[in-house]
Amino acid sequence: MVEAGANGVTEAEILDALDIAHGEIKKIVETIEDLRQKAGKEKIVVEAPQLDETLVAKVRDGWGSKIADAAMIEGKLERQDALTAVKEEVVTELAPAGDDGEPDPDQLAEVKAVFGSVEKEIIRRSIAVDKRRPDGRAQDEIRPIECEVDISPMVHGSALFTRGETQILGNVTLGTTRMDMRVDGLGLETSKTFWHHYNFPPFSVGEAGFMRGPKRRDIGHGALAERAILPSIPDQEEFPYVIRAVSETLESNGSSSMGSVCASSMALQAAGVPVSAPVAGVAMGLIKEGDDYIVLTDIAGVEDHLGDMDFKVAGTADGINALQMDIKITGVNFDILRDALEQARQGRLFILGKMAEAIDGPREQLSPQAPRIESIKIDQEKIGAVIGKGGETIRSLCEEFEAEIDVEDDGTIRIYAPTGTQVEEAVARIESMTKEAEIGDRYPTAKVVKTTTFGAFVELTKGTDGLLHISNVKPGGRVETVEDVLESGQEIDVTVAEVDRERGRIGLRLTEDPAIQGKSPEEIAELSKNGGGGGRPPREGGRRRRERGERDRRR
Repeated sequence: MVEAGANGVTEAEILDALDIAHGEIKKIVETIEDLRQKAGKEKIVVEAPQLDETLVAKVRDGWGSKIADAAMIEGKLERQDALTAVKEEVVTELAPAGDDGEPDPDQLAEVKAVFGSVEKEIIRRSIAVDKRRPDGRAQDEIRPIECEVDISPMVHGSALFTRGETQILGNVTLGTTRMDMRVDGLGLETSKTFWHHYNFPPFSVGEAGFMRGPKRRDIGHGALAERAILPSIPDQEEFPYVIRAVSETLESNGSSSMGSVCASSMALQAAGVPVSAPVAGVAMGLIKEGDDYIVLTDIAGVEDHLGDMDFKVAGTADGINALQMDIKITGVNFDILRDALEQARQGRLFILGKMAEAIDGPREQLSPQAPRIESIKIDQEKIGAVIGKGGETIRSLCEEFEAEIDVEDDGTIRIYAPTGTQVEEAVARIESMTKEAEIGDRYPTAKVVKTTTFGAFVELTKGTDGLLHISNVKPGGRVETVEDVLESGQEIDVTVAEVDRERGRIGLRLTEDPAIQGKSPEEIAELSKNGGGGGRPPREGGRRRRERGERDRRR
């Protein structure tokens, strides 16, 4: 077995790594052998059951050509039906029914074992020596590929990858960072923001069975695809979402795990995840008969079952991200591995080209069904205004926009909501609550909080008030008291006309005031300087009145 994870390394680097690892494994084997010689027990000799060579020859000579013809039928189900028909013929001839109408169980089992042995021998010789694959493909030929995206209407990204008789539906769902997967292992608790699940239902291979939890094979294939795709996933700073990819095997005839890599990579792009590069995978095989061998690209189920190697390679156009290999024989040298890796590279590039015909890079916009996440930064002194007394303000924001809002100590605020519109509205509200008032800013729903003899104090945002002077409460006219026009609790539309940051004062005018309508902030500021500002705060007014009284007394 070989398991490897990488980040776009070249085939030459993989071969070097295998060579280095092999050298270290030899040292381990030497240590184990030394321990065996010192403390090992004598092995129990068990003779493997031998097939009846006479019966083997009879099946080979009598039905060999029929087995060969049936094995070369292209379709998986058609090939299985043809081989089953030949097998039934052999069983009927060589394990006939007895007086009770049933064949002898031992004789039946032996005939079936012989048939399986002859079938394997014929198919392997046809592939390795005659260079004929069961479905007629060349050794480096990939089965026909079809790619589609947006198959599932409501998920955030989906794709269908079909290669021959293997078909995978990939679905991608985006979530908030609170939905990360917590991994409770032997060490400290960690978490994952991207993971891939692989499902292999019985119907995908024409069987009826229970739909229960994942088996070891399902978990292993899911982990392999996850390892292949992970290097292309953006970090949380670039894309602050949790990502779950699920591959549903709809039909399987060889290398559904590599099909899952392709389907999930396309689904991620369809979802708008800014992956660094598309990822594809292909399964390589080997059949070795004596000195004759052949390396096969994109192995089908029968070639995997009867072959000597299953070598899965996944990566981008630039290099390998993951590989998994199991070898059933000895004598696989580095020349064979070099050929397999080069064929896998060519196959991977071909598959990536087919995928690009369906979707060529991540979409710029997320799916309308996907949640939205926005991050903004505010002044740390304004955090209290967003949270409110006892969390009242932030709770009301969450309810109003159906959002999750996280506030960090450095002033970073993350807003998560089901739609982009809700996020944009929540961001606008928070920015208006925390933004420093500027001349020309409009507050259409400002609330009168207090009326006085000289004007009305108006709440622009939580913790920020401005003064609407009595001279401006009724544009174009004068009023005796503010209460003639305004009352506490009333919502009015005002525009900032004057800002004195040193004294913390904000002067307002009604937005409908003709004196400021259509004017730029600079023109409004100039108007304020010339005495037409938003208001004269009481302290300054009182001081001016005292100064006028003293001048009168001196006169």
